[in-house]
Amino acid sequence: MSIPGLEGRRVLVVEDESLVAMLLETMLEDMGCTIFGTAARIDDALEMIDGDDRPDAALLDVNVAGQTVYPVAEALDRKGVPLVFSTGYGQGGLAEGWESRPTVQKPYTEAMIRDALMRVLNIRNA
Repeated sequence: MSIPGLEGRRVLVVEDESLVAMLLETMLEDMGCTIFGTAARIDDALEMIDGDDRPDAALLDVNVAGQTVYPVAEALDRKGVPLVFSTGYGQGGLAEGWESRPTVQKPYTEAMIRDALMRVLNIRNA
């Protein structure tokens, strides 16, 4: 079921676990979002956001294939792209300076993803 306000929003997914990434893509598409791109590596994510084209929002796993996602978060922040972190460690697992950012704790639900995206995109519940 499409969610008013999320329809057509382009979301970047950075997640190294392929099953989790596929589940997340399905959740986002069910909400009416469009997948801007899915990256399982930091370098791939940075390449996706290198040009002028930018996503409307991003969902970033904190630990991606043994690297932290903060270089991607910094690049998105410079472009003004709102982001949500996902981690098994909760908000306490974020590096200094990022701890106030929206975070969903794994395992998360579709409702948690929806609520976090609506919050960062300033969408009010209809």
